[in-house]
Amino acid sequence: MALTNEQKLAFATEAMNRYGPVLTMKQIVQLESEGFPRQDWIRRTSNRVGRGEYRIPNLNEVNMSATVMPLQKPTPAPAPVAEAISKITSVGRVEETAIIPQKNPLYVPFGFFDKMLAIIKSNRFYPVFVSGLSGNGKTLMVEQACAQANREFLRVNISPETDEDDLIGGFRLVNGETRWFDGPVIQAMKRGSVLTLDEIDRGSNKLMCIQGILEGKGYLIKKTGEYVDPAEGFNVIATANTKGKGDDSGRYMAATILDDAFLERFPITVEQEYPSTSIETKIVKKMFDKLGIQDDEFASNLVKWADIIRKTFEDGAIDELISTRRLVHIAEAFVIFGNKVDAIQYCINRFDTETKTSFLDLYTKIDAGAEVSTSEIL
Repeated sequence: MALTNEQKLAFATEAMNRYGPVLTMKQIVQLESEGFPRQDWIRRTSNRVGRGEYRIPNLNEVNMSATVMPLQKPTPAPAPVAEAISKITSVGRVEETAIIPQKNPLYVPFGFFDKMLAIIKSNRFYPVFVSGLSGNGKTLMVEQACAQANREFLRVNISPETDEDDLIGGFRLVNGETRWFDGPVIQAMKRGSVLTLDEIDRGSNKLMCIQGILEGKGYLIKKTGEYVDPAEGFNVIATANTKGKGDDSGRYMAATILDDAFLERFPITVEQEYPSTSIETKIVKKMFDKLGIQDDEFASNLVKWADIIRKTFEDGAIDELISTRRLVHIAEAFVIFGNKVDAIQYCINRFDTETKTSFLDLYTKIDAGAEVSTSEIL
């Protein structure tokens, strides 16, 4: 049943007075256990600011049409509630994405991780461009380095439509008034956060708006006249499947060619490889432990299988490969379906028939106990 305006205001007031503008899931449940009805409007994805954390939104943004009649003059909110809403508005956008990530117990450091951690711990402005094939842990490496360094991590997913308004900020209409909201780049500069531009090779020449920022300089917001100096610790890490020169293989057709002057602003480029078989076995076994799978042989066989496929891919004999991320998907599928072949089959069905058939055949050669029912191959 939809909550009334009064029920939402009552919950927001009590939550604000008790916990402040950001609530954990535990705090939401605690308030609900004390007599407040279930607050699904708080749990919306748009209010999420971190893992298990939600902001209390400006109640003027919430659809109250179920309880407010058309043309009815709204009753002014009590002073404490109005004050609470004012506070929420002032911090909601700032706290929306910049968080200190939690340490992931499943993460196994490898490759450039130690050097990335050293860069982030140094608090120096030293942009890094990380390229590598899909599913090999590029973004997770940056996130977990921030978690270990206790640094704020702000991630922005880049697309062909990403422009200056998305990155720097823009004017928004709030309660009938035009107000300026800082974009993620300006937020990160002011807070000294580590800004991760994810899939940067999907962007266009509109990314040139941050070229000066990539030199470590301040930025003049033309629309407001405010000059922003980057706070200590601010840094920019870019991740991509290519090195910004496009892709001729057909694997990453959305990858664009980035301007050389833009790429030159990144002092170093990291070529992220898939983890070694020993590291990847640790990753898969940790996931197995989390899922309650007691089968070390299956984990080892999956890693061996993926390694052979990758080497064949590198030799140019095949056009597809198995990523670390896909091995995790297979583990999760195994828990659901309870059958090794089914788990592998459903997770490689996106490949063409010849490829997935050969991949399954290879696995059965590695794991003699696995049987393939070719009639069920989709």
